[in-house]
Amino acid sequence: MWPTSKNRGDQPRRDRSSRALRAGVGGALLLALLSSLAACSSGGSDEAGPGRSSAARPSQDGVRQPAADAVFDYQLGGAYAPPAKTRAVSRDRSADPAPGAYNICYVNAFQAQPGTKAARWWQREHPDLLLRDDEGDTVIDEDWGEPLLDISTGKKRAALAGIVGKWIDGCAESGFDAVEPDNLDSYERSDGLLTADHAAAFARLLAERAHRSGLAIAQKNTTDLLGEHRRIGFDFAVTEECARYQECPDFAAAYDGEVFDIEYVKKDFTAACRSWGKELSVTLRDRDVLPAGEEGHVYEHC
Repeated sequence: MWPTSKNRGDQPRRDRSSRALRAGVGGALLLALLSSLAACSSGGSDEAGPGRSSAARPSQDGVRQPAADAVFDYQLGGAYAPPAKTRAVSRDRSADPAPGAYNICYVNAFQAQPGTKAARWWQREHPDLLLRDDEGDTVIDEDWGEPLLDISTGKKRAALAGIVGKWIDGCAESGFDAVEPDNLDSYERSDGLLTADHAAAFARLLAERAHRSGLAIAQKNTTDLLGEHRRIGFDFAVTEECARYQECPDFAAAYDGEVFDIEYVKKDFTAACRSWGKELSVTLRDRDVLPAGEEGHVYEHC
């Protein structure tokens, strides 16, 4: 049985914030209700359904690309009915797509989740695919407590692509339009054991798998690999705080404006809207990316 990401609380990379886990029958019932209302809230319809959004450009080779100007919501902390006018949504791979929206499927592709059945599954079933130092200890992303996956050799990348590829296939089967594989920059936390070339090579395998499944694939952060994005096969970008880190010009140029940016600080959001609101899709979210209705939830769009 493949490990599941359900209720695992995947986090935004840059802000290193914490997010509460969500589970329970009541939450599942609420999600079902919200999903049934999503089409009305997003201006869609049941007939549109996942994968039939007006936020997609005409498909190329069966892969639906997102429109550059699509109003976007980042729902990794829990799915909820998208706000009015929202045309693109990113949700965890365990969630259902939002009816009528362009749906992006979040997958933690370069690291393993901490303290969950998924992490224990890696340790039990594929300990050889976890990155280890010279003493044999697992290399950990200290900010998140996430073990890094070992993408250092072609053989290991192929094995990992088989595992993560099944998750990508699952995104397609669920009705998502695209996938965003997170932690592309894990090599920066590998104590020098991994390189950008390793990351690019693994990303190419994921891009090939996504395209075979009919999904577009997003580059998640990491300006270091922008020059490689065409060779890798990335179709668009999902960035966190490109205004704060002064990366918006680089992503905008590389992807011709097909960039979904999430800011977590109001002043950064305001600056991004002022400078890039007409070219990029910019969204303000709370750092815990809480579902609508929970105290602390924040959502704005330029």
